[in-house]
Amino acid sequence: MSIKSDRWIRRMAGQHGMIEPFEPGQIRRNGDKRLISYGTSSYGYDVRCAGEFKVFTNINSTIVDPKHFDERSFVDVKADVCIIPPNSFALARTVEFFRIPRNVLTICLGKSTYARCGIIVNVTPLEPEWEGHVTLEFSNTTPLPARIYANEGVAQMLFFESDEECETSYKDRGGKYMGQTGVTLPHA
Repeated sequence: MSIKSDRWIRRMAGQHGMIEPFEPGQIRRNGDKRLISYGTSSYGYDVRCAGEFKVFTNINSTIVDPKHFDERSFVDVKADVCIIPPNSFALARTVEFFRIPRNVLTICLGKSTYARCGIIVNVTPLEPEWEGHVTLEFSNTTPLPARIYANEGVAQMLFFESDEECETSYKDRGGKYMGQTGVTLPHA
């Protein structure tokens, strides 16, 4: 298994629609406005966060249970900026839609700009033949409110290609998060 370079990412995005919309270079500005970078990097792809957020709230005093998740645990926010309360959590989704090849495993890591502010981005691996918008998990580990910017870079995807295809892909298993298009909540 090997990590893939910018050339491989550009080829897979162009020929196989692996990432849509796709930015072949690294974007750091929009006119005079500085952005948290997104697009193709040396050995990965920096994804953007869409302007749809679900922020944890305790107003209904529910218990967080992955087998019986109560959607009232979140407040929906549609904005260019999301404020995550101190020591709290929010969900979002990528702008980009992914189609992972059968012989590729994708790992997501947070960008250092957010990590240095105490904002942790957690995403589970994108398995072979998974497709959809990626649901992003943001943890604000600080005692202060934290800001997340929509349509700017939030995390980097790393692509690992195997020299052989897996026996059973996510699609073959009928994975429950296959084809997700919005911020997707947990379901058992």
